[in-house]
Amino acid sequence: QRPPPPRCPLEKVAAQEGLSLHQLSGKWFLVGMASRCSYLAEHSHQLEATTVTMTVLDGQSLAISTFRKLDRICWKIRQHILPAQAPGRFLLKGRRKSSKVDVVVGEADSSSFIILYYQKGCSISVKLYGRTSLVSDAIVDKFEQHVKAVGLSEDVTYYFPTYGFCDSADEFHVLDGEL
Repeated sequence: QRPPPPRCPLEKVAAQEGLSLHQLSGKWFLVGMASRCSYLAEHSHQLEATTVTMTVLDGQSLAISTFRKLDRICWKIRQHILPAQAPGRFLLKGRRKSSKVDVVVGEADSSSFIILYYQKGCSISVKLYGRTSLVSDAIVDKFEQHVKAVGLSEDVTYYFPTYGFCDSADEFHVLDGEL
């Protein structure tokens, strides 16, 4: 008899209840991220201020535009998040079939912050977004509790700059795809 397949961290994450997509819409600032991504660890000294604008498309899905600098040039990354089988759970589809990412809204207060979980395969990351680039210590504490709950730690938690944001990108610096 085979052992059961390993449980992925996202399976035990509860989604925020009673959340409407319209509460997610608008501009958000990426404040912090926890991930075991080796690229992030090696390049953490080069983190760039990042903003995200979420737009509700059809009452069910979200269009996400991420603005960040790469080599001092502002880029716009466009993504589309579709609803999954349960409220607060979404699917971010990449161009390749194998590149789907599960997204869960872990906790949110639409006026101040949102904590999102992203899982590809069984690899998980947690992101903290704020309506402003600076959030309260209480919100940072909540974020760090969510990070610990999925087995990540302080040494893989990174905070983003609070200055140097992009608000737009020219037509030659737009990417469709994954973050």
